[in-house]
Order: sequence, then structure tokens, then C-alpha cells
Amino acid sequence: MVKIGVIGCGAIGPVHCDAIKGVEGAKLVGVCDVVKERAKALADKHGVKAYTSVKKMLDDVDAVTLGIPSGHHAKVGVQVAEAGKHLLCEKPIDVSVKAARKLIEAGRRNKVALTVVSQHRFAKDIRALREAAQNDGLGQLVAGDAYIKWFRTQAYYDSGDWRGTWKLDGGGCLMNQGVHYVDMIQWVMGGVKSVQAQVRTATHERIEVEDVAQALVEYKNGATGIIYGSTAVYPGLGERMEVHGRYGTVVVEGDKIKVWEADKEAASEGKYGRGVQQQPTPNLQVHDQASAAGTGASDPSAIWGEQHRLQVEDWVQAITDKRDPFITGEMALEPVKVILAIYKSARNGGKRVEIE
Repeated sequence: MVKIGVIGCGAIGPVHCDAIKGVEGAKLVGVCDVVKERAKALADKHGVKAYTSVKKMLDDVDAVTLGIPSGHHAKVGVQVAEAGKHLLCEKPIDVSVKAARKLIEAGRRNKVALTVVSQHRFAKDIRALREAAQNDGLGQLVAGDAYIKWFRTQAYYDSGDWRGTWKLDGGGCLMNQGVHYVDMIQWVMGGVKSVQAQVRTATHERIEVEDVAQALVEYKNGATGIIYGSTAVYPGLGERMEVHGRYGTVVVEGDKIKVWEADKEAASEGKYGRGVQQQPTPNLQVHDQASAAGTGASDPSAIWGEQHRLQVEDWVQAITDKRDPFITGEMALEPVKVILAIYKSARNGGKRVEIE
């Protein structure tokens, strides 16, 4: 039985608690927060111990989940790793490459299982798309687009003094909200080579970061695409990916396949191909209509749940089996590098920036 503590009792802390309690071989033993009342309320709900000191909690657990402001992830995460405790960190791994690498190195040095939440990688439809894209299921990849057109009120940003700051939020609609689908598109397409971008603060006040961002993307395989993120699009739309290959197209919205059309023979017929057949691919669910319901478009809590549990389950199994989790710290660094390159390009007038 892996004894687990939850650090951070804000919006995501309760989700971590529920996920842990849904995993065989895991035991929630405590929660920790700098705000004593918040820790006590969550601890009382789950019948566990409340802590205000990370150091004291680490004496009583085998592993922890981390759900605190993004700019503190590496600082606290290194402390956890140095204590020899396994770590599941909320996205992003941190807001700088330097800090993220310190955390990754601490995890490797202390032989702890480090994973970073990217729960969409556990969605069946997205895994099927990744498999097809990377194994010639769509032919030579031509384009890959990600659209995260969400909405957040001014009250959302005003609800925490860390929100919308470069130091602790690390960015706006891309680093906070968009990081998941930036990760998905770069994972499906096989990695990003370079970006050219624009970002701006269009509608919100009292924030340092962007609420609109758009980037032209070149992937490592030569395909191109678009990444568009926003928290200024009312009322908020379902996050969407469009992946196009030489003889196939897949559209995913809210982690569900909306369109899957791939036919090598049809794509070669006549001058224009055979056209969309509107037939579902065998063994894959194709949705005729997409909806923002069940996505994070206007309600962040709507995207939390089963996929978090699946990631916690994989992490606990990795601890037990003494292997790497499905998502490693190194993997979690890739979307952060892409987003930081987008910010760098925007600061330099949209000039092309290579991903290092």
C-alpha cells in the first residue's frame, strides 16, 4: 500500500484526493496547505490528517501529489524528491526550463517516480490518434492544429494573487489552460521544431499575461500547423485538435473523436479523391456533433475525474513496479518548451524560434 499525501488544498486538491481514493494499492493519509483552515476542511472531509508543514507530512508518507501555484512546483518538488518521496506534480512541471530540469534531475538522482499531470494522454481516442499518426495510419503527416478557445471571467483572475502573473502562473491562456492541448498536439505529431507567434492581453485587466495567443508551428517531421489559445472567447468552446495526413484526417474535440476519415485508395482516385464518406472507423466512436459540455471551456472542474484517476493509477503501479511512469518529467518538459518559445517569438515581433 502506497501512503500518499496531497500538498495544496485549493481547486485541484480535492480532485487529487478523489483520484487517490479510487486507486487500488493507494491510501490517502493526509493533506497539506499553508492555509490551516483549508487543510483542515479537506482533511475532515476525507478523514485524514491535516498538515501545514510539507516537511512534517513527508515523514508520514511514501509519495505526494502537488497542486500549488505553478511557479513553486520545482522548489517544493525538489524538497519532496530529496526526501526520497515519489511525486505526482500538477501541470506544468514548472514555469521555466531551468527549474523544471532541477526537478527532473532531483527525481532521477533520488530514484523517485516523478510524473506530471497530463491526463488527456490517458483518453482512449487520443491514444488511438497518436498511434495512427505515428504509425502511418494517416499517411505522411501534413498538418496538426490545436484550438483552445476558452473563457475565464475577470473574477477568476482576481480570485488568487498568483493568477495571471509571470512569476507564479508562468503565463496565461497557454501556460495555464492551454498546456494540456499543447502537449497533446506535440505528442500526437511527434514534437515541435519551431514556432512563430503573437500574444496579447485582449479583454482582461490586472493580469500580466496573455489571454489570446496564436502560433504558426513547424513540427520535427516537416508538417506545419496552428496553436491557438484564449481565455477571452465567450462562452467558451470545446478544445479541439485537427490532424491531417496524406490520406487521412482526424478531428478530436473534448477528447472524443468527431471525424476519422482515412483511406489510402480513395485519396488517390480521380482529381479530387472520393470525398468524406461519413462512415465511422471500425472500433472507434465517431461523434456527429461536438459540444463544450464535459470540457474545460467554461468550467474547469468539468475536465477533472476519471483520467486523473487513471494517471494516479499508473503512477502508483510505477512506484510498486519500480519503473518510470507513463508520463515522465522529461516528457512533461516538452510542452513547456513549446510555450516558452511562443512567448519568446511574440516578444521578438513574431520571429521564428527554434525549440531547444
